[in-house]
Amino acid sequence: MEPARSAERPRETVVLPSRGWRISPRHATIAALICWAGFALMVGLVQAGRTGALDSTGLLFWRTGVDLRPGGPEWLLEGVRDLTALGGVLLRHIVALFALVALLFLRLHREAVLLAGTIVGGWVLNSAVKELVGRDRPTIVPHLTSAGGQSFPSGHSFNSAVVYIAIGLAFAAMSRRRDARWTIVGGAVALSLIVAWTRVWLGVHFPSDVIGGWLGGAGWAFAASALLDRPAQQVAEQAKDQLEAMTPGPEPR
Repeated sequence: MEPARSAERPRETVVLPSRGWRISPRHATIAALICWAGFALMVGLVQAGRTGALDSTGLLFWRTGVDLRPGGPEWLLEGVRDLTALGGVLLRHIVALFALVALLFLRLHREAVLLAGTIVGGWVLNSAVKELVGRDRPTIVPHLTSAGGQSFPSGHSFNSAVVYIAIGLAFAAMSRRRDARWTIVGGAVALSLIVAWTRVWLGVHFPSDVIGGWLGGAGWAFAASALLDRPAQQVAEQAKDQLEAMTPGPEPR
């Protein structure tokens, strides 16, 4: 009597999502122009020395005592430091790297190339503006975390807006549902705004630094989506063709 054969289980498969959406170049350009108009306004006000009232009020708003430390328990301050680290070089790049790997795994090559180009371009743009404006950091309140370099625009604010909004736009491409896309992109915008706010809380940036930085970074994230989409698609297709050419075909039987 033959032993009963166990039923064969079907091989597991991974169904990759298809690209369902990309932000309209027209809408991205409009958003970029609005953000950059605000950024240009902040640059002009800072260079003209007309942000004194905004900066002093913003820095001193929630600070009490002779040492001008923010009010609240110690755990709140530690939480703010943790949040600001999301905009620092190390954690920001780790998040970006994981996002790139995920996009490549999902075969969203255009989005991966676009994300990489947006991040590199944003870093160059932020560094250039910092050198041109050359503003010193605030000294009227204590710095509650380490910070160096020029103050305007806030690098945490600028680069957080670039990285997280660009990631949000990239992963929103996987959904055909409008509410899901708004949730993803809106969450990225909210996270970058929180990072920007922490820089004022910790006393290492003027409010005008973070406002200008966030507007500049968000403007570049949207502008890059419109300007770099076609080049990103071409680079992705060329890389795909080269990879296929290097991959050996099936051996003849």
